[in-house]
Amino acid sequence: MRIGFLVNDIETERAGYTTVRLAMTAANRGHDVWFINAGDFAFDTDEKIRAWARTTSGKKYKTTVSYLKVLKSDAARVERITVDDLDILMLRIDPADETGQRAWAKTAGIIFGNVALRSGVIVLNDPTALAGALDKMYMQLLPQNIRPRTLISCEREEIKAFVRDQGGVAVLKGFQGTGSQAVFMVTEANRANLNQMIDAIVRYGYVIAQEYLPASEQGSVRLFLVNGEPLRYKGKVAAFQWVRTGEGMRTNIHEPGETEAVKLTDAHFHIAEAVRPRLVQDGMFLAGLEIIDDKLIDIDVFSPGGLGTAQSFEKVNFNEAVIHALEQKVDYMAYYRRRFDNVDMATL
Repeated sequence: MRIGFLVNDIETERAGYTTVRLAMTAANRGHDVWFINAGDFAFDTDEKIRAWARTTSGKKYKTTVSYLKVLKSDAARVERITVDDLDILMLRIDPADETGQRAWAKTAGIIFGNVALRSGVIVLNDPTALAGALDKMYMQLLPQNIRPRTLISCEREEIKAFVRDQGGVAVLKGFQGTGSQAVFMVTEANRANLNQMIDAIVRYGYVIAQEYLPASEQGSVRLFLVNGEPLRYKGKVAAFQWVRTGEGMRTNIHEPGETEAVKLTDAHFHIAEAVRPRLVQDGMFLAGLEIIDDKLIDIDVFSPGGLGTAQSFEKVNFNEAVIHALEQKVDYMAYYRRRFDNVDMATL
Protein backbone atom coordinates (compact mmCIF):
# COMPACT_ATOMS: atom_id res chain seq x y z
CA MET A 1 0.00 0.00 0.00
CA ARG A 2 0.97 3.65 -0.41
CA ILE A 3 0.64 5.48 2.89
CA GLY A 4 1.36 9.08 3.83
CA PHE A 5 1.94 10.36 7.36
CA LEU A 6 1.09 14.04 7.82
CA VAL A 7 3.11 15.57 10.67
CA ASN A 8 3.64 19.07 12.07
CA ASP A 9 7.25 19.10 10.88
CA ILE A 10 9.46 16.10 10.24
CA GLU A 11 12.38 17.94 11.87
CA THR A 12 10.58 17.81 15.21
CA GLU A 13 9.82 14.08 14.98
CA ARG A 14 11.70 11.87 17.45
CA ALA A 15 12.66 8.21 17.27
CA GLY A 16 10.34 7.29 20.14
CA TYR A 17 7.26 8.90 18.64
CA THR A 18 4.37 6.62 17.71
CA THR A 19 4.18 8.12 14.21
CA VAL A 20 7.79 7.12 13.48
CA ARG A 21 7.21 3.65 14.92
CA LEU A 22 4.15 3.12 12.74
CA ALA A 23 5.95 4.41 9.64
CA MET A 24 8.98 2.18 10.16
CA THR A 25 6.75 -0.84 10.75
CA ALA A 26 4.89 -0.14 7.51
CA ALA A 27 8.16 0.33 5.61
CA ASN A 28 9.57 -2.92 6.99
CA ARG A 29 6.42 -4.70 5.81
CA GLY A 30 7.22 -3.58 2.27
CA HIS A 31 4.85 -0.62 1.98
CA ASP A 32 5.53 2.70 0.25
CA VAL A 33 5.73 5.19 3.15
CA TRP A 34 5.85 8.99 2.82
CA PHE A 35 6.18 11.82 5.36
CA ILE A 36 4.45 15.12 4.61
CA ASN A 37 4.87 18.37 6.54
CA ALA A 38 1.86 20.55 7.35
CA GLY A 39 2.91 23.24 4.88
CA ASP A 40 3.82 21.00 1.95
CA PHE A 41 0.37 20.47 0.39
CA ALA A 42 -0.84 22.05 -2.84
CA PHE A 43 -4.17 22.06 -4.64
CA ASP A 44 -2.98 22.02 -8.26
CA THR A 45 -4.62 23.54 -11.32
CA ASP A 46 -5.77 20.07 -12.40
CA GLU A 47 -7.62 19.85 -9.04
CA LYS A 48 -5.32 17.16 -7.71
CA ILE A 49 -3.85 17.30 -4.21
CA ARG A 50 -0.06 17.08 -4.31
CA ALA A 51 2.65 17.46 -1.70
CA TRP A 52 6.38 17.48 -1.25
CA ALA A 53 7.14 14.31 0.70
CA ARG A 54 10.06 12.26 1.98
CA THR A 55 10.64 8.52 1.97
CA THR A 56 13.46 6.07 2.63
CA SER A 57 14.93 3.33 0.49
CA GLY A 58 13.39 -0.13 0.35
CA LYS A 59 15.70 -1.58 3.03
CA LYS A 60 14.49 -2.82 6.41
CA TYR A 61 15.41 -0.97 9.58
CA LYS A 62 16.15 -2.44 12.99
CA THR A 63 15.58 0.72 15.02
CA THR A 64 13.54 3.88 14.73
CA VAL A 65 16.76 5.81 15.37
CA SER A 66 18.37 4.55 12.17
CA TYR A 67 15.10 4.90 10.24
CA LEU A 68 14.54 8.51 11.27
CA LYS A 69 18.20 9.40 10.69
CA VAL A 70 17.91 8.34 7.06
CA LEU A 71 14.52 10.00 6.67
CA LYS A 72 15.92 13.36 7.81
CA SER A 73 19.16 13.07 5.82
CA ASP A 74 20.17 13.72 2.21
CA ALA A 75 19.82 9.96 1.67
CA ALA A 76 16.04 10.31 1.83
CA ARG A 77 14.14 10.54 -1.44
CA VAL A 78 12.19 13.79 -1.78
CA GLU A 79 9.44 13.93 -4.39
CA ARG A 80 6.33 15.88 -5.19
CA ILE A 81 3.76 13.12 -4.87
CA THR A 82 0.09 13.02 -5.85
CA VAL A 83 -1.74 12.62 -2.56
CA ASP A 84 -4.86 11.46 -4.41
CA ASP A 85 -2.93 8.33 -5.42
CA LEU A 86 -2.24 7.27 -1.83
CA ASP A 87 -4.19 4.42 -0.33
CA ILE A 88 -4.10 5.92 3.16
CA LEU A 89 -3.35 9.37 4.55
CA MET A 90 -2.72 9.34 8.29
CA LEU A 91 -3.34 12.74 9.90
CA ARG A 92 -0.87 12.95 12.77
CA ILE A 93 -0.66 16.69 13.42
CA ASP A 94 -0.78 17.66 17.09
CA PRO A 95 -2.83 20.89 17.24
CA ALA A 96 -1.38 21.74 20.65
CA ASP A 97 2.01 22.28 19.01
CA GLU A 98 0.67 24.89 16.59
CA THR A 99 0.02 28.37 17.93
CA GLY A 100 0.63 31.96 16.87
CA GLN A 101 1.69 32.36 13.26
CA ARG A 102 1.41 28.61 12.60
CA ALA A 103 -2.16 28.26 13.87
CA TRP A 104 -3.15 27.47 10.26
CA ALA A 105 -1.26 24.17 10.52
CA LYS A 106 -3.88 22.77 12.91
CA THR A 107 -6.34 22.37 10.06
CA ALA A 108 -4.02 21.64 7.12
CA GLY A 109 -4.72 17.92 7.15
CA ILE A 110 -8.42 18.46 7.69
CA ILE A 111 -8.70 20.79 4.70
CA PHE A 112 -6.59 18.88 2.20
CA GLY A 113 -7.64 15.48 3.54
CA ASN A 114 -11.27 16.29 2.84
CA VAL A 115 -10.41 16.93 -0.80
CA ALA A 116 -8.33 13.74 -1.08
CA LEU A 117 -11.41 11.78 -0.02
CA ARG A 118 -12.91 12.42 -3.44
CA SER A 119 -10.31 10.13 -5.01
CA GLY A 120 -10.95 7.31 -2.58
CA VAL A 121 -8.00 7.94 -0.28
CA ILE A 122 -8.71 6.57 3.19
CA VAL A 123 -8.06 9.54 5.51
CA LEU A 124 -7.56 8.71 9.18
CA ASN A 125 -8.83 9.87 11.48
CA ASP A 126 -11.78 11.19 9.48
CA PRO A 127 -11.04 14.87 8.77
CA THR A 128 -14.61 16.12 9.23
CA ALA A 129 -14.77 14.56 12.68
CA LEU A 130 -11.34 15.94 13.57
CA ALA A 131 -12.58 19.43 12.72
CA GLY A 132 -15.21 19.00 15.42
CA ALA A 133 -12.65 17.75 17.95
CA LEU A 134 -10.27 20.72 17.84
CA ASP A 135 -11.56 21.88 21.21
CA LYS A 136 -12.48 20.05 24.37
CA MET A 137 -16.22 20.19 23.69
CA TYR A 138 -15.76 16.86 21.91
CA MET A 139 -15.37 15.28 25.35
CA GLN A 140 -18.77 16.61 26.34
CA LEU A 141 -20.39 14.64 23.52
CA LEU A 142 -19.41 11.42 25.28
CA PRO A 143 -21.64 9.78 27.93
CA GLN A 144 -22.02 11.94 31.03
CA ASN A 145 -21.60 9.09 33.51
CA ILE A 146 -18.01 8.44 32.43
CA ARG A 147 -16.88 12.10 32.59
CA PRO A 148 -16.03 14.31 35.58
CA ARG A 149 -18.66 16.94 36.36
CA THR A 150 -17.81 19.94 34.16
CA LEU A 151 -18.70 23.59 33.57
CA ILE A 152 -17.50 25.48 30.47
CA SER A 153 -17.85 29.24 30.76
CA CYS A 154 -16.15 32.64 30.48
CA GLU A 155 -18.21 34.10 33.34
CA ARG A 156 -16.17 34.56 36.50
CA GLU A 157 -19.13 34.26 38.90
CA GLU A 158 -20.39 31.07 37.27
CA ILE A 159 -16.96 29.50 37.59
CA LYS A 160 -16.63 30.57 41.22
CA ALA A 161 -20.10 29.19 41.99
CA PHE A 162 -19.10 25.86 40.43
CA VAL A 163 -15.99 25.72 42.62
CA ARG A 164 -18.14 26.40 45.70
CA ASP A 165 -20.53 23.61 44.67
CA GLN A 166 -17.56 21.26 44.50
CA GLY A 167 -16.67 22.00 48.09
CA GLY A 168 -14.04 24.55 47.13
CA VAL A 169 -11.83 22.04 45.29
CA ALA A 170 -11.78 21.91 41.48
CA VAL A 171 -9.58 21.85 38.39
CA LEU A 172 -9.43 24.77 35.94
CA LYS A 173 -8.02 24.52 32.41
CA GLY A 174 -8.35 26.00 28.96
CA PHE A 175 -11.06 25.03 26.49
CA GLN A 176 -8.57 24.76 23.63
CA GLY A 177 -5.64 24.31 25.94
CA THR A 178 -2.13 23.84 24.63
CA GLY A 179 0.92 22.53 26.38
CA SER A 180 1.94 26.09 27.24
CA GLN A 181 -1.26 26.92 29.11
CA ALA A 182 -1.65 26.41 32.82
CA VAL A 183 -3.86 23.84 34.50
CA PHE A 184 -4.81 24.89 38.01
CA MET A 185 -6.03 22.92 40.98
CA VAL A 186 -8.13 25.09 43.27
CA THR A 187 -7.80 24.18 46.94
CA GLU A 188 -8.57 25.79 50.29
CA ALA A 189 -4.95 26.91 50.48
CA ASN A 190 -4.98 28.89 47.20
CA ARG A 191 -8.65 29.78 46.81
CA ALA A 192 -7.85 33.44 47.44
CA ASN A 193 -6.07 33.40 44.06
CA LEU A 194 -9.08 32.05 42.17
CA ASN A 195 -9.65 35.30 40.27
CA GLN A 196 -6.07 35.29 39.02
CA MET A 197 -6.36 31.65 37.93
CA ILE A 198 -9.49 32.42 35.94
CA ASP A 199 -7.84 35.47 34.36
CA ALA A 200 -4.80 33.41 33.31
CA ILE A 201 -7.04 31.02 31.36
CA VAL A 202 -9.85 33.24 30.09
CA ARG A 203 -7.41 35.39 28.14
CA TYR A 204 -7.23 32.44 25.71
CA GLY A 205 -10.98 31.77 25.67
CA TYR A 206 -13.41 29.63 27.61
CA VAL A 207 -12.53 28.05 30.96
CA ILE A 208 -13.20 24.42 31.78
CA ALA A 209 -14.00 24.01 35.47
CA GLN A 210 -14.00 20.36 36.42
CA GLU A 211 -14.67 18.09 39.33
CA TYR A 212 -11.46 17.13 41.14
CA LEU A 213 -10.70 13.42 41.18
CA PRO A 214 -8.60 12.48 44.24
CA ALA A 215 -7.07 9.53 42.39
CA SER A 216 -5.39 12.01 40.02
CA GLU A 217 -2.70 12.36 42.69
CA GLN A 218 -1.49 8.93 41.58
CA GLY A 219 -1.64 9.63 37.84
CA SER A 220 -3.69 8.12 35.04
CA VAL A 221 -4.08 5.16 32.68
CA ARG A 222 -3.63 5.47 28.93
CA LEU A 223 -5.60 2.99 26.84
CA PHE A 224 -5.39 2.78 23.04
CA LEU A 225 -8.35 2.05 20.80
CA VAL A 226 -8.28 0.93 17.16
CA ASN A 227 -11.50 0.66 15.15
CA GLY A 228 -13.33 1.67 18.33
CA GLU A 229 -12.03 -1.31 20.32
CA PRO A 230 -9.15 -1.70 22.80
CA LEU A 231 -6.02 -2.41 20.76
CA ARG A 232 -5.09 -6.06 21.25
CA TYR A 233 -2.15 -7.99 19.84
CA LYS A 234 -1.06 -11.50 20.73
CA GLY A 235 -3.38 -11.51 23.72
CA LYS A 236 -2.07 -8.24 25.16
CA VAL A 237 -3.85 -4.87 25.41
CA ALA A 238 -2.07 -1.61 24.55
CA ALA A 239 -2.13 0.39 27.77
CA PHE A 240 0.11 1.68 30.51
CA GLN A 241 -0.04 3.72 33.68
CA TRP A 242 1.48 7.14 34.23
CA VAL A 243 2.44 7.84 37.85
CA ARG A 244 3.04 11.41 38.95
CA THR A 245 6.29 12.15 40.76
CA GLY A 246 6.23 15.97 40.62
CA GLU A 247 3.96 18.66 41.93
CA GLY A 248 2.52 19.61 38.52
CA MET A 249 -1.22 19.43 37.94
CA ARG A 250 -1.21 18.29 34.31
CA THR A 251 -1.73 14.58 33.84
CA ASN A 252 0.27 13.53 30.81
CA ILE A 253 3.54 11.74 30.15
CA HIS A 254 5.36 15.01 29.42
CA GLU A 255 4.99 16.13 33.05
CA PRO A 256 7.23 14.85 35.89
CA GLY A 257 6.35 11.23 36.38
CA GLU A 258 7.07 7.64 35.50
CA THR A 259 5.33 5.02 33.40
CA GLU A 260 4.65 1.48 34.49
CA ALA A 261 2.60 -1.56 33.54
CA VAL A 262 -1.07 -1.46 34.37
CA LYS A 263 -3.62 -4.10 35.25
CA LEU A 264 -6.77 -3.01 33.45
CA THR A 265 -10.07 -3.23 35.32
CA ASP A 266 -13.69 -3.62 34.33
CA ALA A 267 -14.03 0.16 34.71
CA HIS A 268 -11.41 0.76 31.99
CA PHE A 269 -13.15 -1.56 29.57
CA HIS A 270 -16.54 -0.07 30.46
CA ILE A 271 -15.28 3.38 29.47
CA ALA A 272 -13.86 2.01 26.22
CA GLU A 273 -17.21 0.43 25.40
CA ALA A 274 -19.07 3.61 26.31
CA VAL A 275 -17.05 5.75 23.87
CA ARG A 276 -16.99 3.14 21.10
CA PRO A 277 -20.29 4.12 19.40
CA ARG A 278 -19.23 7.76 19.15
CA LEU A 279 -15.78 6.93 17.78
CA VAL A 280 -17.23 4.54 15.23
CA GLN A 281 -19.87 7.06 14.17
CA ASP A 282 -17.18 9.73 13.76
CA GLY A 283 -14.63 7.59 11.91
CA MET A 284 -11.95 7.75 14.62
CA PHE A 285 -9.62 4.90 13.70
CA LEU A 286 -6.94 5.45 16.35
CA ALA A 287 -7.60 7.07 19.73
CA GLY A 288 -5.95 7.32 23.11
CA LEU A 289 -8.01 7.47 26.30
CA GLU A 290 -6.80 9.05 29.55
CA ILE A 291 -8.58 7.47 32.51
CA ILE A 292 -8.55 8.14 36.25
CA ASP A 293 -10.47 5.56 38.28
CA ASP A 294 -13.82 5.21 36.50
CA LYS A 295 -13.71 8.58 34.70
CA LEU A 296 -12.46 9.59 31.27
CA ILE A 297 -10.51 12.83 31.66
CA ASP A 298 -9.24 13.23 28.11
CA ILE A 299 -9.29 11.67 24.66
CA ASP A 300 -6.65 12.14 21.96
CA VAL A 301 -7.89 11.57 18.42
CA PHE A 302 -5.21 13.62 16.66
CA SER A 303 -1.86 12.03 17.42
CA PRO A 304 -2.20 9.56 20.30
CA GLY A 305 1.28 8.57 21.40
CA GLY A 306 2.85 6.06 23.73
CA LEU A 307 2.52 2.79 21.81
CA GLY A 308 6.24 2.23 22.37
CA THR A 309 5.71 2.58 26.11
CA ALA A 310 2.89 0.05 26.04
CA GLN A 311 5.12 -2.27 24.02
CA SER A 312 7.93 -2.01 26.57
CA PHE A 313 5.65 -3.34 29.30
CA GLU A 314 3.59 -5.87 27.35
CA LYS A 315 6.51 -7.14 25.21
CA VAL A 316 4.57 -7.17 21.94
CA ASN A 317 4.80 -4.81 18.96
CA PHE A 318 1.44 -3.05 18.85
CA ASN A 319 2.53 -1.15 15.74
CA GLU A 320 2.19 -4.40 13.79
CA ALA A 321 -1.47 -4.62 14.80
CA VAL A 322 -2.16 -1.05 13.70
CA ILE A 323 -0.51 -1.50 10.30
CA HIS A 324 -2.31 -4.81 9.80
CA ALA A 325 -5.62 -3.02 10.43
CA LEU A 326 -4.69 -0.46 7.77
CA GLU A 327 -3.78 -3.22 5.30
CA GLN A 328 -7.21 -4.74 5.81
CA LYS A 329 -8.88 -1.44 4.96
CA VAL A 330 -6.91 -1.16 1.73
CA ASP A 331 -7.98 -4.70 0.82
CA TYR A 332 -11.61 -3.88 1.55
CA MET A 333 -11.45 -0.81 -0.66
CA ALA A 334 -9.97 -2.87 -3.48
CA TYR A 335 -12.67 -5.52 -3.14
CA TYR A 336 -15.46 -2.98 -3.28
CA ARG A 337 -13.82 -0.54 -5.72
CA ARG A 338 -13.57 2.26 -3.18
CA ARG A 339 -17.33 2.48 -2.72
CA PHE A 340 -17.27 2.85 1.07
CA ASP A 341 -17.62 6.19 2.77
CA ASN A 342 -14.49 7.27 4.63
CA VAL A 343 -16.27 7.32 7.98
CA ASP A 344 -17.44 3.73 7.49
CA MET A 345 -14.03 2.52 6.34
CA ALA A 346 -12.22 4.26 9.20
CA THR A 347 -13.47 1.84 11.81
CA LEU A 348 -14.35 -1.20 9.71
